[in-house]
Amino acid sequence: MALPRAARAGAQLEEPMMDAVRNALTASIRSGAPPIPEFKDTDSRLAYLRWLGEMSERLKKKVPEPQARIEFLQTVWYEARRSALDVSLVLGLIQVESNFRKFAVSSAGARGLMQVMPFWTRVIGDGDSAQLFRMQTNLRFGCVILRHYLGLENGDLFLTLGRYNGSRGKAPYPNAVFANQRNWVFVDRASNA
Repeated sequence: MALPRAARAGAQLEEPMMDAVRNALTASIRSGAPPIPEFKDTDSRLAYLRWLGEMSERLKKKVPEPQARIEFLQTVWYEARRSALDVSLVLGLIQVESNFRKFAVSSAGARGLMQVMPFWTRVIGDGDSAQLFRMQTNLRFGCVILRHYLGLENGDLFLTLGRYNGSRGKAPYPNAVFANQRNWVFVDRASNA
């Protein structure tokens, strides 16, 4: 029996944060909106369903149970879009960080799918770091944190990913995420017809 691959989270740093930023992040985490996609029209809904079908096939080896796979993808899609992030980037980051393992824990103590450090639950949550093993909670924290770092880095994805991982300015981690992001890019051929 092979041992699971180690989680890759680095030594992400707890940084001082202005009260306004902390309050905004806390509000983002506390929003209890369920991950139910809404669409402006039928074409958008059909494009989403095509994406969901293709991503489900790609993820089958990592998450074999169909219902778990659909719920995971629906939640990733929802949380990435809620934070104005590219879904393929979030999936690439999850692949690098936890290899899609919900209960992954890194040597630095980061937890869950997006390898969120427990200090974030004190900074913007309720302090219960066990919640980081809940799929939606982990994805919401991870996406909100990634969006926060993207703002701090003025949209520079390379620096954002390094900050997320605790390796800011070093190429291996951002390059790994970018390489894995390519696995999750969706080209909707039906909408181009």
